[in-house]
Amino acid sequence: MNLIDIIEKENIKDNVPEFDIGDTVKVFVKIKEGNKERLQGYEGIVIARKNGSIRESFTVRRLSFGIGVERTFPLHSPKIDHIDVLKKGKVRRAKLFYLRERTGNAAKVKEKI
Repeated sequence: MNLIDIIEKENIKDNVPEFDIGDTVKVFVKIKEGNKERLQGYEGIVIARKNGSIRESFTVRRLSFGIGVERTFPLHSPKIDHIDVLKKGKVRRAKLFYLRERTGNAAKVKEKI
């Protein structure tokens, strides 16, 4: 085991919930304003997951005032407080980039029962 693997194992979070592509999640991010810190929620559909181990990241997409907004989060970042899985999605793709062209009901993902 080399030095990089040792450092990565120390920083991996163990409280990460199981979620997949197509799930609706709410990511709580720590925001620092002046000398205070608060949590801000970002809710949307997971459209992509990349890499693995400590380098893993995921992209969340939501519609804000009719405009699509995407945000990519590192999964093991200390800025992420916790992640809530709100709905499980039923999809047949590894990446949901086709949602970028869709709005309204066409941008919905079926829920897994």
